[in-house]
Amino acid sequence: MSFPELRRLLFYLVFASLAGLSCASPFPDGKGELILATTTSTRDSGLLDVLLPEFEKETGYFVKPIAVGSGQAMAMGTRGEADVLLVHSPDAERNFMADGHGSSRQVVMYNDFVLLGPSSDPAAIKDSSAVADAFARIAATESLFISRGDNSGTHARELSIWSAAGIDPAGSHWYQETGQGMGATLNIANEKDGYTLVDRGTFLAREATLRLGIVFEGDDSLRNVYHVIEVDPAPHPAVNSAAAAAFSEFLVSPRAQELIGEFGIDKYGEPLFFPISE
Repeated sequence: MSFPELRRLLFYLVFASLAGLSCASPFPDGKGELILATTTSTRDSGLLDVLLPEFEKETGYFVKPIAVGSGQAMAMGTRGEADVLLVHSPDAERNFMADGHGSSRQVVMYNDFVLLGPSSDPAAIKDSSAVADAFARIAATESLFISRGDNSGTHARELSIWSAAGIDPAGSHWYQETGQGMGATLNIANEKDGYTLVDRGTFLAREATLRLGIVFEGDDSLRNVYHVIEVDPAPHPAVNSAAAAAFSEFLVSPRAQELIGEFGIDKYGEPLFFPISE
């Protein structure tokens, strides 16, 4: 086993142990393994539970998903610790591709971000004209805002909104960073009755457990697009480029796009994601 392969295996075993995943067979029988670095939203919404078994059945590959923020997923790709990425941070993705870390990038689906808050709405956000205005009201009233603070796609979008509002919230007593994924951040915001930005899919999947509700939605700047990126194998010989290509093509196939478009309708009355492959 080469050093890159050993590093990938050790990384997965450590992560799997921390995440409570099975480590019984790191190299199972079948066509091969695929390490997928993806966002917590695809895991927390339940979408991976629908897509991955279908992909494995169709192709014979075994998928090892690692759910982190988009920034962390791309960092894994940069180090050759993942074969393929499913992420939603467009600016960082373009930089990733420009720096030569990805060999292919395809659009897969979208949903949108929504701003959640307590029913009392202390920042009077519900009649805001735009999401930047809503954020400005949070800052003006020093209402509690819970940020992921984890370099994820959601965190990047949140920071872009603060920038559009002309506000730097870092260090403010009312601005708290969790450094955690979307599910954990939602729980903290819910416990503290704070505002937070979340993708709609994760919100719908967790809505029954939350006191928080949507206080602002519908701004064009809240559109949330996901891309699949194949990690370039040239600098990382251990990358399974065949498996990555198979997964990328699966996500944009009619079957996967149908599964994405149907996901959530039976339980929530609306899809959690919308397919948009080109």
